[in-house]
Amino acid sequence: MLPGRGVSCLPDNPLGLSWHDSNWIPMLNSNNILDYFSERSNPFYDRSCNNEAIKMQRLSMDQLSNMIGLEYCLLHVQEPILYVVRKQHRHSPTHSTPIADFYIVAGIVYQAPDLLSIINSHMMSSAYHLETAFEELNSLARFHPSKGYSWENRRPGQPTGPVTAPPPSPVKVTGKRDIEEASSQFQRLRVDMLLVELTRKFPLPLPQALSATPQNTINNQQINELNKKEVKQEIKQETIQDINIKQESQPTNSLSPSMRPPPEKKFKPT
Repeated sequence: MLPGRGVSCLPDNPLGLSWHDSNWIPMLNSNNILDYFSERSNPFYDRSCNNEAIKMQRLSMDQLSNMIGLEYCLLHVQEPILYVVRKQHRHSPTHSTPIADFYIVAGIVYQAPDLLSIINSHMMSSAYHLETAFEELNSLARFHPSKGYSWENRRPGQPTGPVTAPPPSPVKVTGKRDIEEASSQFQRLRVDMLLVELTRKFPLPLPQALSATPQNTINNQQINELNKKEVKQEIKQETIQDINIKQESQPTNSLSPSMRPPPEKKFKPT
């Protein structure tokens, strides 16, 4: 296809170019945005496209899908401020290859940059800033045989010379305002939630002294219970022995009062 007349006025890099028509801007909408974009004064519009052929033949724009070649279609609409128009080459009713995108913001037409242009721009800006930083550092470097390397201080309002260490910052004294500043409720709740989650994930280990005390107390209780049982058994044995001793101490020939012999009779002299 031969390029249209509108393409001849495009510069080598059309990304810095914009176009608008103030007569159309108040009445722009999704129905007439393609007519606005196909104005003859628009440098982004190629008049050799299928849109121009349909416009000259006064056909419906629905016939674009049945044609082969260059065409413009409305890709995205965000009324009343943003419209995106795509330039593409149609191969079949179901297949097309995008060429460029144009976005219309408040009636001003710009060409959207491609990925290669964005990467080149970022790389060039990064290289420029790095180069200027190295040049600045190189100009500040100084060398002396006895002192070695040093840096020249070029801060505004200070005399030039080697850079020295800054003086220590004064200690900040907390005033009433700093003391009165309290945390918000959201901050307190958030801190509490974080502390709970951390304690669940990483429980605090018990110290050895605290962990050993329960075992010691249990052992002491068991020992005390055993000692009490032994003492009770000893007391029972002693009581049984005392009873046996008492039983043995009583005489075997002792008789009960009922078994005593009658008293001897005393004879009186005649």
